[in-house]
Amino acid sequence: MENKSILEKLINNGIFAVVRMTETNKLIKVVEAIVSGGIKNIEITMTVPNAVEMIEALKPNLPEDVILGAGTVLTAEQADRVIKAGVKFIVSPVFVPNVVGICKRNNIVVCPGSYTPDEILSAWNSGADIVKVFPATTLGTRYFKDILSVMPFLKIMPTGGVTIDNVGEWISAGACAVGIGSDLISKELVANEQYDVLTERAKKLVNNFSEAKLKL
Repeated sequence: MENKSILEKLINNGIFAVVRMTETNKLIKVVEAIVSGGIKNIEITMTVPNAVEMIEALKPNLPEDVILGAGTVLTAEQADRVIKAGVKFIVSPVFVPNVVGICKRNNIVVCPGSYTPDEILSAWNSGADIVKVFPATTLGTRYFKDILSVMPFLKIMPTGGVTIDNVGEWISAGACAVGIGSDLISKELVANEQYDVLTERAKKLVNNFSEAKLKL
């Protein structure tokens, strides 16, 4: 039951903020800034230095309605480590059956990455809760419409190419959620510690997403 409840909340929140940064001394403030702007799905990627330790440090300090997960998970060993650290969802850029398997055994929401129609269906049939379509940059919203026209049962989420300004286009195309990283968490803003601007960008993103959902 917990898996179903978390999945519903993740989709209702709709925006997966992909936190991929090297300045870990600023990571907690960055997360606090975007959470203040209304973001509730936080994805800490395994490319972050000491990612597991950062997840453990973040978890007790987040509001109860914020859902913490791990991204760029490529092996079952990584999945096991972040599950033990307390994540509620796992995202991968590719479809790794062993990662899906360990998530299913531990009742953790899993979002494997895929690109082609064959890969998307294989990931879904393996037990994916959401299929991350990556990199969506090169595919575009028309691809989502085409995929869902023949496989409307899928829950698919673009990552790569999603921006604050075009998020509504992805939702209109049928995406159940979106993954967004660099356009939300700008390296320049982080470097200059402009956390208030990050909060405002998060608010704009949430507003654009909500407006698009209301139009469905």
